[in-house]
Amino acid sequence: MKRKTLLLVVLLLNSFWVAAQEKPNVLVFLVDDLRPNLGCYGNDVIQTPNIDKLAEQGIKFNSAYAQQGICAPSRMSILTSKRVDQIGVYSIFTPLRSVQKDMVTMPQFYKSNGYKTVSIGKVYHHTRDDIDNWSIHIPKEPNAYVLPENLALIDSIKEVGGRKGPAYEAADVKDEAYKDGRVAVAAIKTLKEIKNDPFMMVVGLSKPHLPFNAPKKYWDLYDRSSFKIPLRQQPTDVSTYATTPWGELRGYYGMPKKGQLNDETSQTLIHGYYASVSYIDAQVGKIMDTLEALDLRKNTIVVFMSDHGWKLGEYGDWCKHTNFELDTRVPLIISRETNYNKAKSNKTSDALVENIDVFPTLADACGLTLKNVDGKSLVPLLDKPNKKGDEAAYSLYARGDKIMGLTVTNGEWRYTEWRDLQNKKLHSSELYLCDQDYSVQNINYVDDAKHQKIVDNMKGLLYAQYPKDKYDFLFLKKKKVTKKKS
Repeated sequence: MKRKTLLLVVLLLNSFWVAAQEKPNVLVFLVDDLRPNLGCYGNDVIQTPNIDKLAEQGIKFNSAYAQQGICAPSRMSILTSKRVDQIGVYSIFTPLRSVQKDMVTMPQFYKSNGYKTVSIGKVYHHTRDDIDNWSIHIPKEPNAYVLPENLALIDSIKEVGGRKGPAYEAADVKDEAYKDGRVAVAAIKTLKEIKNDPFMMVVGLSKPHLPFNAPKKYWDLYDRSSFKIPLRQQPTDVSTYATTPWGELRGYYGMPKKGQLNDETSQTLIHGYYASVSYIDAQVGKIMDTLEALDLRKNTIVVFMSDHGWKLGEYGDWCKHTNFELDTRVPLIISRETNYNKAKSNKTSDALVENIDVFPTLADACGLTLKNVDGKSLVPLLDKPNKKGDEAAYSLYARGDKIMGLTVTNGEWRYTEWRDLQNKKLHSSELYLCDQDYSVQNINYVDDAKHQKIVDNMKGLLYAQYPKDKYDFLFLKKKKVTKKKS
């Protein structure tokens, strides 16, 4: 009798363990400042074999968009599936939980559903955001330099209260000498520790965010002189709100405080960006190899995504911080677990999708119910990539607490309005082709009579989300706005 009871207990425990293993795992690669400069997105110069391989294993979305071209709000939007204006954080200075204490987040949701939740590297911009909802939390590190001359330079800069260190570094070192290599090491170690538990892991890779510090072997993949310099000309007839003075880059040592970069510096920075992308590609490869070696790939949904794009001299600008296509369009790859019998691979979807769609997609794919979000599940597109997506994708960018930039794309055109919140009127607007050669073309068509029908159509799309008389935005409207004396 005791033997039968023991056997029954063993069978029940085994059944429970199998059931737990059948619950899909989730692995998200969340990359910083990455535009769709990848081999799988048609860039024939960049070397990204591991990300390209992942694209072959799943669905690559050609028209995916971030909700704001800056780190903190974009990441909060991803992790809550809420539009930025619903969260009410528009800058890098405000933590999520200081303004939204009850908004459900991805780690909170998965932890409540029995998952180990893991944050490694840069996930939230603010390290302590949502910290209690991570089962394992390995925070982002500060920027790392290893060359002795740069370390000495940084020490001297600190003594006089100067700017940041150099904007790039190429030391002949192992991957782990820089922080993304250490992120990969931590992710691999953690996967081995939690392999028998259902998990939701977000791996935050910091490059290609400035500074472009990557091992020399990744710089050596490219010929610096081959990089073309984009047209150094801002779009025609746009306000100063549309562009950025790229203060982020100017804050690094050796960068001019005003004016354009010379060709040599521009090529070096583009070179550094490409080297940094190849560097993080190698880290993706290591982590994916571990997933395979641990026999976890068959039961793990993998997402590769970016928080927003980046400009490499286009529009005469650098960095992000605008509503342009280059700042809002991002790479997005979703690969189902390999034991899922309907999983599609090596497919492309041209449907319009947004970063806020990732959270509900993962919940749906895991068989979980998620409510009260702004995004939608992309599972139907994972099963049928040729299905039509939404009519529009939306982003925004606030200029202080007095000007709000709202932008919409239908995949072919991008329409933007800058609204004066203080005086409750339209300040300026723009219309661009999404697909253009930035080395020769930079045209704002909004006042072109031939394009007025397109302008009207795009206005209709924008007003469907943000009515033309909307001038109040969460938390911005709580700030006191004082009109200037005439």
